[in-house]
This record gives sequence, structure tokens and C-alpha cells, in this order.
Amino acid sequence: MSNSLLNLSDIPNFYNLNAQDIKPAMQDAMNQAREKFKQIKEINNATWENTVDALTDLTERVGRIWGVISHIHSVADSKEWREEYNNLIPEVTAFFTEISQDTVLFDKFKQIRNSTQYEQLTAAQQRKLDNDLRDFVLSGATLPSEQRERFAQLQQQASTLSASFSQNVLDATDAFTLHFTDKEELQGLPENALMMFQAAAKQAGKDGFLVGLQAPHYLAIMQFANNRQLREKVYRAYIMRASELDDSSRDNSQNIDQILNIANEEAQLLGYPTYANLSLVTKMADNPEQVIEFLQDMAKKARKFAQKDLQELQEFAKQYGIDDLKAWDIAYFSEKLREKNYSFSEEEVRNYFPISVVLNGLFKLIYELYGIEFIEEKRPTWHSDVRYFSLIRNQEKIGGIYMDLYARQGKKSGAWMNDYCGRRKHLSGSVQLPQAYLVCNFAPPIENEAWLSHQEILTLFHECGHCLHHLLTNIDELGVSGINGVEWDAVELPSQFMENFAWEYDVLSAMSCHKENKNTLPEELFNKMYRAKNFQTGLFIVRQMEFALFDLLIYRETNQPCPWSEILNKVRNEVAVIPAIPENRFAHSFSHIFAGGYAAGYYSYIWAEVLSADVYAAFEEEKNRNKTGQRFLKEILSVGGSRPMAESFMAFRGRNPKPDALLRHLGLA
Repeated sequence: MSNSLLNLSDIPNFYNLNAQDIKPAMQDAMNQAREKFKQIKEINNATWENTVDALTDLTERVGRIWGVISHIHSVADSKEWREEYNNLIPEVTAFFTEISQDTVLFDKFKQIRNSTQYEQLTAAQQRKLDNDLRDFVLSGATLPSEQRERFAQLQQQASTLSASFSQNVLDATDAFTLHFTDKEELQGLPENALMMFQAAAKQAGKDGFLVGLQAPHYLAIMQFANNRQLREKVYRAYIMRASELDDSSRDNSQNIDQILNIANEEAQLLGYPTYANLSLVTKMADNPEQVIEFLQDMAKKARKFAQKDLQELQEFAKQYGIDDLKAWDIAYFSEKLREKNYSFSEEEVRNYFPISVVLNGLFKLIYELYGIEFIEEKRPTWHSDVRYFSLIRNQEKIGGIYMDLYARQGKKSGAWMNDYCGRRKHLSGSVQLPQAYLVCNFAPPIENEAWLSHQEILTLFHECGHCLHHLLTNIDELGVSGINGVEWDAVELPSQFMENFAWEYDVLSAMSCHKENKNTLPEELFNKMYRAKNFQTGLFIVRQMEFALFDLLIYRETNQPCPWSEILNKVRNEVAVIPAIPENRFAHSFSHIFAGGYAAGYYSYIWAEVLSADVYAAFEEEKNRNKTGQRFLKEILSVGGSRPMAESFMAFRGRNPKPDALLRHLGLA
């Protein structure tokens, strides 16, 4: 009972998690689950209660423990924790594969589906059962025993390789540092960035300034450092992470080869022509060709804008004596060109947005949209920076959110949402409330306050949108409540939708307070920001299309080993306007598609943006946030995965989605 992992209640004790508890907790939970699993299989008359709900009980407990272990591995990695985590990956994968491939259980689910019971189930229960039956097939339950065993082996190998890929990227990011004692070498960097580098040096027991590759460090150097050699050095270190040009012990080349080979073999075993076809079974898109056509069309629309963006930047850089604009110059001169064209800088904007005021403004917006309050609570957390908020509607708690917002050693880069648990109504009638993790990598607080750029505010809104999708559900079946059961290429709709409000003046003004004079964001400055909203959008879109096409094409490749490097170069030649330097090893740190669940699904960001822009257009048309927000809550957020997103969109918009709003928002109409 002293093992906190075996006692994960509504308030998990993150203070008392120990690496040595991981193995005994998981093995104990899996052994207990296997005993209960045997009992379920021995039942003669399968019902929702004694089979489907009973299975949810046992898999949720194991999944929750493993979810906490995986979460800590992502946000507070240590040598001991990683070792225990890695050792257990094959065993945990085998456990879940055992269940998903069990033919006796599959038959029981089919019996329920084909009986009169099915008609008595709620719509959410029917949706969950149909998804479960689909997932049995996608897990190999219908394969002959020998092929089923091979599929299980592949699943275990894939899990191990994904973890290795992610760890190599983290280690490569944390391994690089540059130490400066002379402030002159960091000319051009704003005071906020210098203080961040000073704090990093102090934490490492050094004087002066310490520059790493964590996102806030990297972006500050790329955007503001006058020293071109420094920008080049940091850029090269960043784009060579986890490759053969980095430390050979963390080279992801073989991981990529093996991940793609396994994905292809899994697809072949299940009877799909490619892994891309297999991946789309659980998505809105019909087939890879449809998605490729969509991406190529978007790339074609954006490319002429991107070429114009680049030409303007090249001409501008010549004023500084730069006739050969390089990759490490792009962000630097883009910032200077933005300042020239629109008369403001990112740092000028940052000084208006202390994170404490930003969060209050965000909570105010959410209350206006959905009538939800955020109340901070003191809870055990995995780091002193983490805060917990309960969500309250009509004086009743409906869920909770952990916010872990700052970059640090041992924490994966990027920003993401994940769940501790989902909403579920037990047979006893009690309701399990959903809880989520919101994770970002902003520069840590200095003198008790962190300051956000507008881009970081967009990131915060994006991840909060994911969390609201999970937390505001009213669906009682765990498999389809919140984000569960939502098609992967639609799951970005609520997050991208939320970003739009960070472009509304009253919202930004309400979350601003200048560092020195305490004034709110002036409307004049906001108007400059808004005019710059689509600054270099063309460059951004073709870059996203490059990533998405690369992802889909390599997972559509059947020749193994996959010539992924050649495919990337081919895509770049067709889509990109900024040539990549020969040393660019972007793929080696593309965790989204090799370790983050977006395999053959990176296109989801732009696909869902069509949906989200069209949804937001309803708010623009109706001009009543609360009224339209309540309808959005009812038809999309609250229903989770209990029905196809196409139906939810139709219920909200009254028609199928159109790309017009997105093209208008991007300035590409």
C-alpha cells in the first residue's frame, strides 16, 4: 500500500513516486487484471455490464498507472526512471496486445453487437462497441495464430523503438550547451532572453550565460542574436540532433528504418496496401490519395506567396550586407523585417504579457464562452512549477487540469495535452471526473514571473483547446468521452479553433499588463500585430505541407528499407522554397510521426484547420460569443468521440465544411 502507483485516486500523490515502484506496481496491476480477464472470458452470457464494462475496469487501472509512468518520463526524466520505463515497455505492450487479440473476447463483443442487447444501448455505448470491434480487427484478432503472434511481436518492437527515438531527441537536446562570460557575444538579445540564459548558468553552477537547445533558448538565438556565427552554430546543432552527425550513441537513423519497416509489415499482415491506408481507417479522410491531393493543392496555393515572402526577405537582408541568405538567417531577418514593416517587435509585445495575467484572461474568456470557472487548488505535483485548477460549472466540479508550462532539463520539448483520466459513469452511478495535463516549454519565470510572446499565447490557447475538449464532455462511456474515440485528423479542431481568440483585441487586452507602466495592450500595437498576422504565412504553410507530405509518403512506401531520405529531398524540391543545407537532419527529431502518434497523420493539423476556421467563422458571423459558444459546447466539445466528427460539425454548422474561411484567415484567398 506504500506504493503510490497502486493507489492512484482522484488526487494522485505525485510527491511519492519512486522509480523502484514502477515494476512492482505494473506487474501487480497486470497480474490482477489477467485474473479478472480470465473470469470475463469464462462468462457464458456476455452482456455490456459483465463483459464490456468489466473489461474497461481492468484495462483502465493498468492504463492509468502506465499513463502516469509515461507522463513522468516525458516531463521529469531521470536515468533511474527511464531504465525502469524502458525495461517494462515490451511487457506492457504485450499485456494490451493480448487483450486486443483475444479471439474469445472478440467473439463475446460480436455476440453483444449481434444481439437484441445492442438496440438497448445508448448511442455512446453503441459507438464504443463498434470502435472496439474495429480495434480488435486492427490489432490482428482475425489473423491466423502464427500471424497474430508476429503482429504482437511487431507491436512490442514498435513501442520500444518509439521510446528510443524520443529519448535520443531529448538527450541530444539536453547535451548541447554554450557558455558565455562576455555579454558582448550575445548582442541583440533582449533582456528577457539574457536573464533566461543567466538563470540557466546559475542553475548549472556557472557564472555568465548558458545557452542550450531547449525551445526558448533556440528561438531566442535564432530570432535575435546579431552574431551570425553563433546563429549558425546553434542552428546546426539543432538540426543535426539525434543523427549520425551528432553523437553516434543517439543516432535515430536505424530507429527510423525499423519503425517504417514494422509499420509496413503490420499493414501487410492486416491486408492493407500500405501503412498510410491502415492509419486512415480511424480518421476522417478516406484514402492517402485524397489527402495527398489536398496537401499538394494547399502547397500549390501557398507556394507563390512563399516565394514572394522569401524574395522580400532576401532583398531586405542585402541592406545588412547579406547576399547569401542562409537557413540560420531566416528567423533573424524575419524579425527585423517585421519590425520595419509593422513597427513593432516580438519583445515589445512580450513585455505586455505576464503569465499570471494571461492565465486570468484565458479563464475569463472560457467563462464567457462556456460558463466554466477555473479555481486553483493545492495538490501534489511532479515539479514545483506545476499548478492544478479545478473546473467549476454552476458551483459543481466537472474536472481538473495540471499546468506544467516551463522548459527544463529532463523534459521533452514541444507542447502537448494528455489525460490522467477520462469521464466515466460507473455501474454504481458514481461519475469519474476527467483530468488533463497541459504541458508547454516556455522560458521559466525570472523574479517570480514569466513573460509570453504572442506565439506562446497561441500555443497556450491551442493546448487549452485540447484540454477543454477532454474536460467539458458530458459522455459517460470512457472509450468515447472527451478526446477518446475522436478521429485523429479531427482532434485538432477544438485546439486550433481556440487560437482564433488570441487574435481578438478585447481578449488580448484583458490578459495584458505592461512590465513597467502596467498599461494594457494599446489598440494601436494590436492593430500592428494584426496587420502582421499573415506575415510570411506562405513560408509557414509550405513548411507544414513539406512535413505532412513527407510523413504520408514514407508511410505509404512499401519498398523496405524505406528510402525516406530520398523521399524527403524529393518533397523539398517540389514544395519548399528555402533550400535545406546538406547537414539538415530534420527527420531524426520528427517525434510527431516516429514517437508521437501522428504516423501518416501529420496532415491532421491543416485538415482540422479547415474545420476549425469554418467553426470560428460562425462566431464571426453571429457576433455573440456566449450564445455561439454554448452551441459549440453542445454539438462538438461535449459529445467527444460519441459520434463521427462529420456529424458533429454538421450539427453545429448546418452544412459540410468549406475551405473558404481558412484561406481568408491565412491571407491566401
